[in-house]
Amino acid sequence: MANFLQNRDGSSSSHPTSLAYKGKQKQIVQGQREVFTHFVSLPLAIYPELQENLEAFQNSILGNNDKNPMKFQGTLAEMGIEKSIFVTPKALHLTVVMLKLENNESVVKAQNIIKSISSNLKHALNNRPVFIRLKGLDCMTGSLDKTRVLYAPVEEVGDEGRLLNACHVIIDAFEKAGFAGKDAKSRLKLHVTLMNASYRKDKSKKMDTFDAREIYKEFGNKDWGTYLIREAHISQRYKYDLNGYFHCCASLPFPLK
Repeated sequence: MANFLQNRDGSSSSHPTSLAYKGKQKQIVQGQREVFTHFVSLPLAIYPELQENLEAFQNSILGNNDKNPMKFQGTLAEMGIEKSIFVTPKALHLTVVMLKLENNESVVKAQNIIKSISSNLKHALNNRPVFIRLKGLDCMTGSLDKTRVLYAPVEEVGDEGRLLNACHVIIDAFEKAGFAGKDAKSRLKLHVTLMNASYRKDKSKKMDTFDAREIYKEFGNKDWGTYLIREAHISQRYKYDLNGYFHCCASLPFPLK
């Protein structure tokens, strides 16, 4: 069922299924060894039509659409589905690599890195725009009845591998600087997270999964649209700009024509 845009060599190791938080900054801790404060993102929230698509998806599932109510809405609690596990439309993105930038000096170095790889990025893209298509649904690990992350798979339009090449340029630069997570390139999975059980606000329920089978029946073949990748950001976790997207520490433009 997996259909995410992954490394051309076929590597497809899973993202971590459990997240812990440390300190007031709520830094992500992976495997109790790697602490991530930032990440390189490819913003998709810039597209109002995609935000509207996700809002309609959420409203249909949660019963906010009186015209076409879903048959399973009476059992949402049993399915472990609530509003808090949906991704905020204003924060939609693709993740390229998680970063450890533990002080201002590290952030400045990262900003310089993103500037320095501009020509290499353009070369990886053959100095041409790259488009992606979002189609269907899939779960990150496990089965649909016990889902932790439900996402929209990513396909590069034209299937030339240019986007993955560009991501590898970015990852290589941050790995060389010691800012990237372990095995960052092999962990690369370009996907758009739509629902994540770890976002659940009411931790007393002790539910780290949800049942996505009925959602998959209704939306498993949904076409979410085709979008131009316009730029990459160094994004700060848990800090947001006025537009609702992750705070941008630096940006790297992609070819637009």
